[in-house]
Amino acid sequence: MKRTIQARLSAMMFLEFFVWGAWYTTVAVTMTAHGMEGLTHWPFTVNPVAALVAPFFVGLVADRYFATQRVLGGLHLLGAAFMFVAPSVIGYPVVFILILLAYNLCYMPTMSLANTLAFHNMTDQEAQFPVIRVFGTVGWIVAGLSVSYAGVYFVPAGTIPEETTLPLYLTAAISALYGLYSFTLPHTPPPAKGEEVSIRSIVGIDALKELGSPSFYVFLLSSFLISIPLAAYYNFTQTFLENTGFQDVAAVQTIGQTSEVVFMLLMPLFFVRLGVKWMLGAGMFAWVLRYALFALGAPDVVTWMIISGIALHGICYDFFFVTGQIYVDKKASDEIRGQAQGLIVLITYGAGMLIGAQSAGWLFNFIRTGDQLSLDQWVSFWWVPAIFAGVVLAFFVLFFDDEVEVTDESLASVMGAETDEEKEIAS
Repeated sequence: MKRTIQARLSAMMFLEFFVWGAWYTTVAVTMTAHGMEGLTHWPFTVNPVAALVAPFFVGLVADRYFATQRVLGGLHLLGAAFMFVAPSVIGYPVVFILILLAYNLCYMPTMSLANTLAFHNMTDQEAQFPVIRVFGTVGWIVAGLSVSYAGVYFVPAGTIPEETTLPLYLTAAISALYGLYSFTLPHTPPPAKGEEVSIRSIVGIDALKELGSPSFYVFLLSSFLISIPLAAYYNFTQTFLENTGFQDVAAVQTIGQTSEVVFMLLMPLFFVRLGVKWMLGAGMFAWVLRYALFALGAPDVVTWMIISGIALHGICYDFFFVTGQIYVDKKASDEIRGQAQGLIVLITYGAGMLIGAQSAGWLFNFIRTGDQLSLDQWVSFWWVPAIFAGVVLAFFVLFFDDEVEVTDESLASVMGAETDEEKEIAS
């Protein structure tokens, strides 16, 4: 692959995750500042709704009829239009949330489209994709730093950028820029043109039938359940940081993405010593520890505990979600590997996060007695996902007894081709 193409694909990944990180890590703070403190779980609800819809759009439409770069560009331009409107309706909660839903319906399919475009234009996916994909994490980090540190120059003196609509406008502007840039990317014809694509294959029914075993069902159920407390972190960490007196909330949360990069590089060493079961277990235990640190650090605002909880993101995400992708990759045959990975995405980032966002929102509103939670109330809030994750961990350790041999080649393959709905998503 030519260096010019690699640079263009790296820029694509940078922009893909910049536009997500620019608003996703600040929207709860923005909504709270505009009188919607009891509704901050809704942006984190419409996101998994869009994640559930995205595979159907990509599988049934985008992959069959249109060049990938054109769909990518068109969706980001349309998404930019929706996000540009969002600040003007922030005083109307229902309309604002519906606009965010419309934006997410445009954005979520582009994650898999960006991966498709990158893979099509590579000559050695295992070696080249990780180098290109890491620019996505860099984009998320730069977005957070831009909002917190560069944003102060674009808002009135003494104003906190995260509390303004600046992140929304920044997302709209970069989305529009990215949309135009997408049309300049290498031509990538629809990968499934002329092929029969069914709902059955998109939702992974064939994969479930082939992979069905007691341990696989335990893994599947654990993946779904652990995604429920995961939503509490994405939704309420930014509000928690603001309530405990942290400045530059968006920048502070980039510690998690930095940790993700570090632990991604260390994963091969841990695989040798722990194996798949205990890698997955370590990932779930990190969720328990993260929420416990938040709960213990809340009353007296113990900074090192709160920062450590954020820094655990590398273990939380890499050790469970990436290891889970590797486990599925090793268990699945070539024919259903894509379906199997799609099934995991639907269960975790779709159904699990959807239920988790609504549950976390209900818990927040149930506990609070004022506009925000007091520090003591945050203790109660964080212990709930900690205990929930602990129960899931115990269930997994007791009933999962499957092991697979992970070679260097398979590890590089899956770590390079992470699932489309990743948080680096995650965050």
